[in-house]
Amino acid sequence: MDSILFFDEQLFLFLNQLGSPSFDAFWLLVTHKATNIVVYLLLALAYGKKQGWRSFAFLFIWALLLVAFTDQLTNAFKYGVGRLRPCHEPGVMELMRLVKHSCGGKFSFFSGHASNSFALATLFFHVYRSIAPRGRLFFYFLAILIAYSRIYVGVHYPLDILCGTIFGLLSGTLFWRLGRQFGLKE
Repeated sequence: MDSILFFDEQLFLFLNQLGSPSFDAFWLLVTHKATNIVVYLLLALAYGKKQGWRSFAFLFIWALLLVAFTDQLTNAFKYGVGRLRPCHEPGVMELMRLVKHSCGGKFSFFSGHASNSFALATLFFHVYRSIAPRGRLFFYFLAILIAYSRIYVGVHYPLDILCGTIFGLLSGTLFWRLGRQFGLKE
């Protein structure tokens, strides 16, 4: 296990050091929760325009429940595992670039941004099947950007991102299947 964590730290430092001050503002925008809320709200509104406003309301509420679910379980894991964020980890924090103004919470495993963004990407991938069949991969592209931004700004290790991604994909699939039972449309 120590060798996995060592490799994770080294990979984090490599990826984090690829950053450049000229791109910092972009990645801060990508990682900001408000940016993602606006993007997904606009996507839900576009869905509602095609499928009807009742469908929009259901998708909106369902997406909120999905985020609440992934967020709460992510926090339970963070406190249960207790792995420090790179920006709190002695021996790592001195070598990394912290792009954010603050490090955030104490623990990092696993990433809430990754789990939430991949959960939403999975849900929206399915509901957009009939609306934009060719453009649905955009949701995963967006999730990848959001997840990587957490390494770039210095608050998550790659393993945090990987596990958050897997949890998000599973949560999104679960909520999509449950949502269909309650009338969520493609």
